[in-house]
Amino acid sequence: MANNTNKSIYLIPVMLCFFCMGFVDLVGIASNYVKEDLALSDSVANIFPSLVFFWFLIFSVPTGMLMNKIGRKKTVLLSLIVTVVSLFIPLLGYSFGVMLVAFSLLGIGNALMQTSINPLAMLIIGDKNLASTLTFGQFVKAIASFLAPYLAMWGATQVIPSFGYDWRVLFLIYFVVGVLASALLWVTPIHEELTEGKSSSFMDCLRLLGKPIVLLSFLAIMCHVGIDVGTNTTAPKLLMERVGMTLNEAAFATSLYFIFRTIGALTGSFFLRVMKTRWFFIISVVLMAVSMALMFGGQSKMVLYTAIALVGYGNSNIFSMAFSEALLSVPDKQNEVSGLMIMGLFGGTVFPLIMGFCSDAVGQAGAVAVMAVGVIYLFTFINKVKH
Repeated sequence: MANNTNKSIYLIPVMLCFFCMGFVDLVGIASNYVKEDLALSDSVANIFPSLVFFWFLIFSVPTGMLMNKIGRKKTVLLSLIVTVVSLFIPLLGYSFGVMLVAFSLLGIGNALMQTSINPLAMLIIGDKNLASTLTFGQFVKAIASFLAPYLAMWGATQVIPSFGYDWRVLFLIYFVVGVLASALLWVTPIHEELTEGKSSSFMDCLRLLGKPIVLLSFLAIMCHVGIDVGTNTTAPKLLMERVGMTLNEAAFATSLYFIFRTIGALTGSFFLRVMKTRWFFIISVVLMAVSMALMFGGQSKMVLYTAIALVGYGNSNIFSMAFSEALLSVPDKQNEVSGLMIMGLFGGTVFPLIMGFCSDAVGQAGAVAVMAVGVIYLFTFINKVKH
């Protein structure tokens, strides 16, 4: 483990990797632009965010096993390479098929990264203040998330050399940052000891779901990500449906969500040091419940903006709290537990698919009702938050 003197230095490239991890959230605003450009229905457009998070189901547990063989740093580097490739593809062409490939690779790269980056951070910082450190990482991630809609809007409304008016300049900017992050992590020396002896099999990892706290944390993360991706894609549609905004105007809603997620992650890293995790979890879920009520019935711009801000703040720390509960409950299987928890990001596939069909049937209130189910589950998880 890195000594105390080097901890802060080694965390710099790791935090830049957290920023790159936020690239996955561009799928929300990107799917709205693709929907408009290619004249798709909600259910078809929601395939894109669903496809991104589908790969978490496939790659998360194998990535936990891969970390045991090649180490956490090399796994994060592999994730960055896949992510950089995914960002370059949309710069070469623009069609339904091209975007499917790009978003698939973005999902695969993010599955690798989210599984390996948290254990890598833990390798540097240790067990103490784990939840607050992961929350600060989520704060850095959220910066990339809320910048994405602004960059897309800027590209769509400004003439850019070699691009013209094109929201896809977002991919070029994040491509450059991804290359920088890869180079910086590559030259950073991080000592780690690989797991000795017999590695865990796929079934050994899945058996950890037999531990109640691991299973319930897994479901909590599914709900967190479902609400996250759901709000990301639905917030602009709510404003377009109920207030009559254009897509470029409504895209601010996605940024607003991530602005408050960023504020929540930054303040959460402080609150989780000075108050019990359980109390902060309760506050977070209550804010999300209020948000769902306002989204369901709100008809004015300010009410909907308030709802989006509340769910952004409330949902900002759910992941780190649930993740740390699971990770600390099985200290000798942290790589495997990390893989299982990141597999829970598959909720980003399940929720948008169901929300797309519900919104096509009854409007965006149907999509909000699906997210509300996730909030109800998080209320049941409160008693499991012990650390």
